[in-house]
Amino acid sequence: MADIAIDSGELEGLILRMRALLAREETDVSDPGGNPSDDEVPAALQELSGDLTRAEIVQEIEALNDDQQDALVALYWIGRGDAEPQEWNSTITLARQRHEGSTAEYLLAHPLVPDQIEEGWEKMRESGELE
Repeated sequence: MADIAIDSGELEGLILRMRALLAREETDVSDPGGNPSDDEVPAALQELSGDLTRAEIVQEIEALNDDQQDALVALYWIGRGDAEPQEWNSTITLARQRHEGSTAEYLLAHPLVPDQIEEGWEKMRESGELE
């Protein structure tokens, strides 16, 4: 049985915040073209003063302990199909071995990471591997 070091409520909240951040970042237009009115981003996706910034999400992930960060990476790998729920222990071990630099920057470099972490969580729950 797998012991995921991160609380399900905390995980769900983090996934939602990552989705919100990455949705805003996807609307950045590096070359707006010749007609700015055609390139306007909907107001719902523009950063507002109360929104979390990328730095705050990075800080939140980096504030997790090593076991929780490794669990996020393992869930991400399972969600994108690199490992199976039954391989949880070896996936955690691999995440721990490869843990270099910022876990947050590694995860946030992948635009589908919130969906893939959630998919990994679902696969773990459906497999019956969770304690």
